[in-house]
Amino acid sequence: MNPEYAVYCDADRYFYDAPRRVSSAADARTVHFPTVRGPLPEGWERHLRGDWAAFTPVGARLPAQGWKIHVSAGLDNAASVLDRVAGHCFAAGVPFKCLPSPYLLHMRSAKYADRAGSGKFLTVYPADEKQCEELAGALDALLAGEHGPYVLSDLRWGAGPVYLRYGAFAQRYCYGEDGALCPAVEDPEGRLVPDLRGPAFRTPDWVEPPDFLRPHLEARAALAVTDLPYAIEGALHFSNGGGVYLGRDKRTDARVVLKEARPYAGLAADGADAVARLEREYEVLRQLAGLPSVPEAHELLSVGEHRFLVMEYVAGTTLNTVFARRFPLAASEPGPEALAEHAAWALRMHGLVEEAVAAVHARGLVFSDLHMSNVMVAEDESAVFLLDFEAAAPAAENRRQVVANPAFVAPADRRGTDIDRYALACLRLALFLPLTTLLPLDRAKAAHLADLIAARYPVDRSLLDEAVREIGRGDSRATAVRSAPHLPAQPTEPHLSAEPTEPYLPAAPTDWPAARDSMVRALLASATFDREDRCFPGDIAQFASPCGGQSFGYGAAGVLYALDSVGTRCPDAEEWLLLRSKRPASGTPLGLYDGLTGTAWTLWGLGHREHALELAHLAAEQALEPLAPDLHSGLAGIGLALGDLAEQSGDGTLREASLRCAELAVRTLAAPPRKGGRAGLLHGAAGTALLCLRTYERTGDPVLLEAAAVALRRDLARCRTDSRGALLVDEGRRTMPYLGAGSTGIGMVLDAYLEHREDEELAGQRPAVLGAALSSFYVQPGLFRGVAGLLLHLAQTSTEVPDRPGALHRQAALLSCHAVPYQGELAFPGEQLSRLSMDLSTGTAGVLLALGSALGGTAAHLPFLPPTAAHKPVLSQGRNVGTPCP
Repeated sequence: MNPEYAVYCDADRYFYDAPRRVSSAADARTVHFPTVRGPLPEGWERHLRGDWAAFTPVGARLPAQGWKIHVSAGLDNAASVLDRVAGHCFAAGVPFKCLPSPYLLHMRSAKYADRAGSGKFLTVYPADEKQCEELAGALDALLAGEHGPYVLSDLRWGAGPVYLRYGAFAQRYCYGEDGALCPAVEDPEGRLVPDLRGPAFRTPDWVEPPDFLRPHLEARAALAVTDLPYAIEGALHFSNGGGVYLGRDKRTDARVVLKEARPYAGLAADGADAVARLEREYEVLRQLAGLPSVPEAHELLSVGEHRFLVMEYVAGTTLNTVFARRFPLAASEPGPEALAEHAAWALRMHGLVEEAVAAVHARGLVFSDLHMSNVMVAEDESAVFLLDFEAAAPAAENRRQVVANPAFVAPADRRGTDIDRYALACLRLALFLPLTTLLPLDRAKAAHLADLIAARYPVDRSLLDEAVREIGRGDSRATAVRSAPHLPAQPTEPHLSAEPTEPYLPAAPTDWPAARDSMVRALLASATFDREDRCFPGDIAQFASPCGGQSFGYGAAGVLYALDSVGTRCPDAEEWLLLRSKRPASGTPLGLYDGLTGTAWTLWGLGHREHALELAHLAAEQALEPLAPDLHSGLAGIGLALGDLAEQSGDGTLREASLRCAELAVRTLAAPPRKGGRAGLLHGAAGTALLCLRTYERTGDPVLLEAAAVALRRDLARCRTDSRGALLVDEGRRTMPYLGAGSTGIGMVLDAYLEHREDEELAGQRPAVLGAALSSFYVQPGLFRGVAGLLLHLAQTSTEVPDRPGALHRQAALLSCHAVPYQGELAFPGEQLSRLSMDLSTGTAGVLLALGSALGGTAAHLPFLPPTAAHKPVLSQGRNVGTPCP
């Protein structure tokens, strides 16, 4: 789970959206602070930029970088702190910016907010070091006694809420080691280098802190946890609220767990900070003392401003991990015995958790944060232990939920013990099919999941129906819908209700062209032509750069390409893209999937050729040397797009730029693989191999063919076979089959390579790659990290697929697990499953492309990948399927 996605869930029920778009007249948290919406002094101007409100004297000129001042604040004192800091800056003529509303401040300080950015409520921009010293001292005196979260990335000035850090003032960008575009500062040689912003204070190597910071540096160096009577042996987990550590009692040598809480940070929905929740947890654990399923609380102590809860160490493995290791649908064809064994195990585990929760309720308390990672399973699986009681509360207080896992979050109307009952109902389904993250989108999905489970497992249907009723309680549609499953037939037939039923999905993914028409209507219905930042809702990557909503991977370009691949055009969306891409903003990436070249390539294919060449030339004029070699954002994708445009247009400048990309990418293969580097199609050496292959086809240079083989072997060296013989990319903590960062993406480039050269060793890997695409379940539906990409590989691979039509139908049917109706049409969730997505990389457009290739008999494909006869987009005749484009 990536907690960053949670921040983008509040602004819209169905789609990820920017936190700044959260607004409610009934909620004072979303209203701007009085200072932000009030009148300005003469000679000042105000700009709202992203999540920030910036205040600048007219005509002011700032240095590009230097020492900046951050001021932190709590929710209770933020308005007062802002009023005083703004007054001082207005009087002194110093530019500053702030988070404009209590809601955005809350999000910045929440439990799973970015640790590096937490606490930064105000940023003040001194003109030089002398003014920096004066301002820091003045603000420290002005805010004496005020509180706020500790800014982990900065140096604290004294004991107040004022912090300092050296970094960028101006919006300048460069490419980091991972190839991603990031904020930049200039080094003494005039080169732009990453402005590193981690959860610890550091300065660039060439920056010497000024003398006035020396006392504060010494005070920081003196901070330590050596006074603890416990030795910390390692970190188990970090959040914005603090860390969880494995330790040992220095007095008894007993193993313990230490949970840290930072004051004013790690806020829950009710505004309680990590310290308040830790103290609650200590009191709850004392009330639960003696229960065999609850760890013992040893003591609560303080080190500086931080609080630590010391608890009993419980040996075992989290239920989430145990479940992942034994999940039978990871196999391509799990037998009846494996399914029956898992069903018995799942019901037994649920019973143990249910008993543990009942014991908590019997003591008059609500657990309130039940999910698979908060349950520890004993090593012999005979018992379970409940972990993390920071959200627990007395049942009699009937509180709402304030901390929750997305797959188990209770509806807003649940209070008290009903919160745990809802989570237990979700757990009953999730132990068979871990997709309850979809339920906040539509609780009617619970009945659909129950049907899918009953089609797979020999389980008493009444148990599933009981969970469905609990989940759907209070939601009339959720209790009315029951659908026939769209999964391949299994030995156990589903039990269907005798009552009249309404199909859950408007069309089964396997029902082509009905599925195509429904997805097209969903895509068109989601369009927002009046927005500047995006046209089609997609992944949170839309908000990571100025052109995210335009891009091929996450924005309008990719959706238009997918629509065109199945014969549909949307002129209004094309006009939106043409207008928004006319003057690319500073910080716009160049890449195929995230930037200018992807947009240019798409517009050319759609017939907007003059504008496409303008964008392509703009990209070709940029410095290529700093770019990473990858397909997603770097040299491989840029070189492929510019090379294809050069071939179609005859443009020599673009041809030279493409060849330069290939030269630079090949040069990276001479160096050893970077430690911590990634493998796969989008970010690994496979992308370089693809660029080499397509450039070889144009130039005939045999060096490029050899480089492609080197690149493929580099990525294949990062793979291993699992117990089933499937080849997977090994990332250490997990193995990946997917198209973007897994083995099937490497397999697609491998297919392209073997079109040109026989290689027995490389060809021998293809059956094992195929095995990675044939499991009976995948967590996500998307093109690059889910079912759709695997389906695309099965449809297009030149490897022999036994009963290919049957395999395509079975894997396409898996998409029913994830599908959720949107405005009565077929749609799919994006990354993390918390919201729907319409983009190519993560959402409905990518599924449309894959199903078009697998079932539709269309020329749908991804750019530059096999089949080689379809490297270029196929223009439609402007037909709109189902309903006209709005």
